[in-house]
Amino acid sequence: MAVKNDLAVNSIMMLAIDMIQKAGNGHPGVVFSSTPIIYSLYFNAMNVVAQNPTWINRDRFVLSNGHASAALYSMLYHAGFNYSIEDLKRYRDIDSYAPSNPELNPELGIECSTGLAGQGIASAVGIALGERYLESICKSVDKKSQLIDFHTFVLCGDDDIQDGTTYEALSFAGMQKLNKLTVVYDCNKVQHDGDVSDVFTEDIELRFESIGFEVIKVKNGSSISSISSALNDARDSELPTIIIVNTKIGHGTSYEGKNSAHDALLKEDEIAELKQKNKLYAEPFMISDVIKNYLTEAIAKRVGKKYEVWMQEYEKAKQGKNSKLLSLINLLERGEFEVDFDSGNYKINDTYCEEGVLSNFKAMNFIAPKTPFFLGGSADLATATKVTIAKNGLMKDDNPSGRNIAFGARESAMGAILNGISTLGIRSFGSTFLSHADKLKPSMRMSALMNLPVTYIFSNDSIENCCEGAVCDPVEQLSMLRSMPNMVVFRPADINEVIGAWEYIIKNKGSASIVLSNEKIGILKHTNGKYVQYGAYIVRKEKYHLDGVLIATGSEVTTALKIAEELFTGGIDLRIVSMPSMELFERQNPLYEEKLLPKDVKIITLEAGSNKLWYRFASDKKYAVGIDSFETASKQEDVLKVCDFDYNSILIKIKKMFESN
Repeated sequence: MAVKNDLAVNSIMMLAIDMIQKAGNGHPGVVFSSTPIIYSLYFNAMNVVAQNPTWINRDRFVLSNGHASAALYSMLYHAGFNYSIEDLKRYRDIDSYAPSNPELNPELGIECSTGLAGQGIASAVGIALGERYLESICKSVDKKSQLIDFHTFVLCGDDDIQDGTTYEALSFAGMQKLNKLTVVYDCNKVQHDGDVSDVFTEDIELRFESIGFEVIKVKNGSSISSISSALNDARDSELPTIIIVNTKIGHGTSYEGKNSAHDALLKEDEIAELKQKNKLYAEPFMISDVIKNYLTEAIAKRVGKKYEVWMQEYEKAKQGKNSKLLSLINLLERGEFEVDFDSGNYKINDTYCEEGVLSNFKAMNFIAPKTPFFLGGSADLATATKVTIAKNGLMKDDNPSGRNIAFGARESAMGAILNGISTLGIRSFGSTFLSHADKLKPSMRMSALMNLPVTYIFSNDSIENCCEGAVCDPVEQLSMLRSMPNMVVFRPADINEVIGAWEYIIKNKGSASIVLSNEKIGILKHTNGKYVQYGAYIVRKEKYHLDGVLIATGSEVTTALKIAEELFTGGIDLRIVSMPSMELFERQNPLYEEKLLPKDVKIITLEAGSNKLWYRFASDKKYAVGIDSFETASKQEDVLKVCDFDYNSILIKIKKMFESN
């Protein structure tokens, strides 16, 4: 039998409240304002198949206001996704399938992890951008193809709308005319500390119209028919769309319209009264099979015909011989990303000597022709970072197959957009100066948390490259990057190690950073791309007797080798270890570390950055040679002298370390 919308919405809503009550914390207010929106999305608008949750052409939904997660999990349960009541009882527990904020798990209907405000919206922009790119691949084979033709919906709240990352991302989306992106704004006019009007008075309609969005307003946020009609209009729009839904936080409760509704738990007698009023079971987690089965079957019936038509094209593509379509299907279904890349096959002229960023450009363009699923860009710095795929245009609304993305001066959004792209399996990359890494940090943290194949490329890697003063001095950034879980950081010494870094990135899934010099560097005699996967290896072996080990990274490896030869003439025989990746080295067997860094000899470290993480390897803090202060702008040679990091100063420091014994 048919179930009325109000009864279905209330069932979803009160199950979410049961989850929050059992957990002992959460955000009940947003459950009452957002559930009608989430219900309208799944029941009337989105093309999803609960029995095949990873269907490659499903519509994507991102819950940017992640504190509404209980409402989403309850909806997914009612829609027939693979959640059990026991799963929902463990809301917010350790290792739960229903964590406090949604975490990437497509098999359970979660398309993206959501973090700080703005991250979900910006990631949704990336998903929509990735969809358009993959669709262009299909259209290049068959102009009538609908193999990839899905929409991306994102639900957000007031904190998202106020966030700077959101504005950057949606400005980008408007410029790109991502018409398959729909933002739904739960506009309840109340945030954690009080009324939104106390801190935010912008005209949202004018703002979004000015950046190229179609604006649709829904006056009554409890009206399923009004919300559903707006969603259908958005699907037909030629522009990206924002639907502003006027809602009431804590609607129908004693907390209605109050900021305390954000995280104040309802009293048990009020919950009992709400359930009785809405003709629901009084006992917690008791759900009517009639309601659940009706919703599951109704959604399946609405989407079923579209799914059957799509399956016909899908089966035809799988049985065909078009490599583009087959590789796309394998990418989206199984995450298969195969590129024939071997650093040993990359031939380098012995007279090579150029900037690290140019070496990186060459390596990337060795990869790019081998796969269409490798794309990215820069935050208005491609001319400096050299991060460009040659012989390929800019990605625009009239050139959706372009693989170079011009993000503009939008680092904060760039990282999250890359995350969204990479949820589709695409290997994405973005670039800027190392000193700008903090703008990317929230997004980098999310890509690392989701273990997405995003590569961040940073140029101007040290004080040697910066003449703009302390504001552009990246002395702390390498430590920041290395301290991030699941982030593999590379600081290559020359082109051999650049290529080795990319070989590791291409052959492994996960997030990575490459930190590059703008200095000209020749090929070092014993560097080897194949050894980069171990994180560290010997580039100069002691000749007669091991007096000490000097570990260096990046352009400091060149300095270390020169110092070793000079000290050797004075009777000090050093082993030089290049450590392009501290993280990969720490994954190795302890025996490998002991082989490279014997405990009975002096271990010295050398890097143009903060020393703090190097204390893990240096025999003593005084043996870590780096830069722990910001310096003013001046000529390069003067700045290095002030920092005691010019060649002679480093040489004298290391020499004294041996003379003191």
